Amino acid sequence: MAPDATGALPASRTEPDGTAVVRILSYNIRSMRDDEDALARVIRACAPDVVLVQEAPRFFRWRKHAARLAAKSELVVLSGGATAAGPLLLCSLRATVERTEDVLLPLTPGLHRRGLATAVVRFGAARLGLISCHLSLREDERYAQAGQVLDRVAALDAPYAIVAGDLNERPGGPAFTRLTATLRDGWEARPLGTGPTFPAAAPRSRVDAVLATDGVEFLGCGVPAAPAPADLTAATDHLPVLAAVRLRAPA
Repeated sequence: MAPDATGALPASRTEPDGTAVVRILSYNIRSMRDDEDALARVIRACAPDVVLVQEAPRFFRWRKHAARLAAKSELVVLSGGATAAGPLLLCSLRATVERTEDVLLPLTPGLHRRGLATAVVRFGAARLGLISCHLSLREDERYAQAGQVLDRVAALDAPYAIVAGDLNERPGGPAFTRLTATLRDGWEARPLGTGPTFPAAAPRSRVDAVLATDGVEFLGCGVPAAPAPADLTAATDHLPVLAAVRLRAPA
C-alpha cells in the first residue's frame, strides 16, 4: 500500500474482500475563532474520511458555522456541535451512516458542560463506532468522564470503535490511563510524525489522542507533516492528530 504526501500514511481504500483503510483526524478547533480558511486547508491536506472535532461552535448560528467548515473542508456534518456541548463529527461521502447520537455528560455545578458526539458508520464491510470527546479540566471529573466514554464505547455495539479527542491530560495521567487500560493509543501503537499537540506554536504536551478498540490496526498515528506550518499555527491552538487504520472485513 503506497504512502501518500501526508506524512507517509496510506491513502483511504476498500479492498476486494471489504477490508477498509480509513483515515481518522482528531482536531480541537477552538470554536473557529482563528483563521477559518487555514483550518479548512489543514483538514483538506490530511484527506480524512472522518474528523472528530472538539470545541466546535456552540452558540449563535452554530449549525451554519459547522456546515460552512464542512463545505470548505469538502466533507459533510455527521453529528454533534452544540447538542453535544462542543464535540462534532464530520465525514466524507465514503462513509455509510448507520446511526448517530449526541450525549450530554453529567454537569458539575460551576464547570463547563461536556458531551460526546457519537456515530456508527460503515466503510467497506466494516462497521465502525466513533466517539469525539473533550474531557474536563478538573482531574476528578475528567477521570469520571473517561469511564463514561468507555461505557459509551460498549453501548455502540460495533465490532470496531475509535475514541478521539482533547483529553486535557498527558499519557500516564489517571484519565488517560483509565482509557488506555481498555483502548489502544495510536501514537504508542504506530507513531508517525510528531506527538506533542499543544500549544500549536510550540507544542510540548500530547493531550490529544486517537484511541481504538482491539482489532483496529494502526498503520500510523501522529501530528501530520503535510499541512503548511503557517496554517497549523494560524488555524487553532492545538495541532491535529491523524491516524490511518485498517478495519478487517468480518469473517
